[in-house]
Amino acid sequence: MTESLEDTPDAGLMGSIAELGGVSPEALRLLLTLMAGYPIAALYTKYVADLPLKMLHHVFFFTCGAGLCYFNYGVGTYHSLLGILVTYLLVLFLRQNIKLLIGLNFSFHMTYLLLGYFYTSSNEYDILWTMPHCILVLRMIGFGFDISDGLKANEALSKEQKETALPQVPSLLELLAFAYFPSGFLIGPQFPMRRYQNFINGDYRRHEGNVEAGMRRLAAGVFYLIVCQVGLSVLPDSYFLSPEFAKVGFIKRIYLLGFWAKFSLYKYISCWLLTEGALIYIGFTYKGTDEHGEPDWSGCSNVKLVLLETGNTMEHYVQSFNVNTNQWVGQYIYKRLKFLNNRTISYGAALGFLAIWHGYHSGYYMAFLMEYMVVSTEKQITNFYDKVVLPRYGNFLNSSDVYKILYFATLKSYNIVYMGWCLASFVFLKYERWIVVFEAVNYYGFIWLLIWAAFYQSYLYLSRFGGKSSADATGGKKTQ
Repeated sequence: MTESLEDTPDAGLMGSIAELGGVSPEALRLLLTLMAGYPIAALYTKYVADLPLKMLHHVFFFTCGAGLCYFNYGVGTYHSLLGILVTYLLVLFLRQNIKLLIGLNFSFHMTYLLLGYFYTSSNEYDILWTMPHCILVLRMIGFGFDISDGLKANEALSKEQKETALPQVPSLLELLAFAYFPSGFLIGPQFPMRRYQNFINGDYRRHEGNVEAGMRRLAAGVFYLIVCQVGLSVLPDSYFLSPEFAKVGFIKRIYLLGFWAKFSLYKYISCWLLTEGALIYIGFTYKGTDEHGEPDWSGCSNVKLVLLETGNTMEHYVQSFNVNTNQWVGQYIYKRLKFLNNRTISYGAALGFLAIWHGYHSGYYMAFLMEYMVVSTEKQITNFYDKVVLPRYGNFLNSSDVYKILYFATLKSYNIVYMGWCLASFVFLKYERWIVVFEAVNYYGFIWLLIWAAFYQSYLYLSRFGGKSSADATGGKKTQ
């Protein structure tokens, strides 16, 4: 299941160009593929968009997308073709057996992806056929759910399911075009078949402003890419594994790790912005109208830049980063576990699915465990502050300018240093690598979480022991 660089077309030429630019050939191919979305969008708008025969639209997108996939992965393109064909056959023959269809479709794609990870993984984040395949896996699993929802009574569907349900089975060509949509197959974003169908039907073309909005997103993507490259050239990953980093003063260490995490995030953000810009440019992302009555082109946005840059908590990062994938997991995993009647278990299962979907590396599991722990702790702290601290000291605190400055500085510092802690394992992947970073910063992330947990549980215990309600701290009813 492995393919080397030589399996891709013109590997030697691409390698030479990449060497001149100081990047890997795989990264250069990825960047060129993302940028190819813009001329493809221009060609489609000028020559294909108004053609009445929908089959020609499907052929255009399938040809362009599959061609770009071959440009990146050569013969490895067969993995995605096989996955699409298996889903189509399952839908064709098992559509009336919903549970079997969903079970087999889910199991096949997750098993195939995990086998791919097993045979191709290394110590680094690999740009191999498994990268677009993990996008395809979600798309095909979601497609299977949408097909099954199309068989249900309308009143049995949620609002989201009504918007994505597929009462009719698309043709194989349409499924191929949907799966290989040029600006969506490589790194996302996720979108349902119904959005693709609405786009092909011309439902979005009567709205204006997409070209300008797409170019603004492109400019933002280029800006974040430049900041990322400059930042990571100053603070490369290798520095945090070196003895020199461990010798730096503790405060400086945790801030350096936090700034590095920001630059590392920008690597993903820049790519998402570039591909989103191409989707906006072609007019694919219409969401409705905004508060000013203007067309809103954020329907496939994968990052909320304002919240990302102004937020102060880990929950803000979760809400602003990889938005589309999180929405997909919410719709197709979290909400489908409603029958468990336990939000905590459903949330844990959703995070577990995300970790498995990313691969076998222990760093993924540690990163999502830390997300769960940190977000849960933030909610406890916020609740305690709102229910206990503010009622007692709110008048004094809110009238103090010094406190407001300290409050802002504390949240921003927390935002920076804990982002570094939480992202370290996600980037370094292997235990023997990310544990070096954890040790270099004295495991501060664990220590502060444990200190808070000890304080919070002690407060609740003493409140109960003294016969006092802990409702103030928990926001709930009086405990017995």
